[in-house]
Amino acid sequence: MSFRKILLLVVASVCYVSSSLPATLRDVDVSRRQDRYRVVADTHLVASPEAIYKVLLDFDSDRYQRISEIYKESSYLPPDSDGTPLVYTRVEGCLLGYCRSMRRVERLEIVTPQFIRSRTVPERSDFKYTLSEWTFAAEGRGTRVTYMMEMEPNFWLPPFVGPWFLKRTLLKGAPSAIEQIELLAQQEQRAAARSAALNGR
Repeated sequence: MSFRKILLLVVASVCYVSSSLPATLRDVDVSRRQDRYRVVADTHLVASPEAIYKVLLDFDSDRYQRISEIYKESSYLPPDSDGTPLVYTRVEGCLLGYCRSMRRVERLEIVTPQFIRSRTVPERSDFKYTLSEWTFAAEGRGTRVTYMMEMEPNFWLPPFVGPWFLKRTLLKGAPSAIEQIELLAQQEQRAAARSAALNGR
């Protein structure tokens, strides 16, 4: 697996213009403060907010593999002690011949059709800290998706992996994952439309 893919997974596989065009990554901003990175991406997908929301919350049975091959496992876990839903993902990547598996358990703190917020459980993850937020807003015949992630890995990254390098890598690698999210969301829409038509008979 290429170095580009491991960087794409580190920044959460950003998930992630005219409404007649396919999925579009409009802008990516990457910054760093000490050991913590912040990524903000602005994306347009030709699919409804509800369908995109459903795809991004479909962790069961390792189905995150449909979005990107870097995901090897994904599932819902038993809820946290306060009842908050927990999700688990495991990704794999290689850097200069060294390969490793990275685990992340997250609390789904806020889940609505317009907004999702998740936060890592550090003691059960290979990250000291992550906070992820997805905002969905109807736009033309599609959806504007704004993605924000703050992350501090619990593993070594080479010194040259700074904001400029991460941004360049995301601009090269993220569009394929975004296009896959759009495709899956369109499939969800068609399935929902067929179900509604059958139930309406």
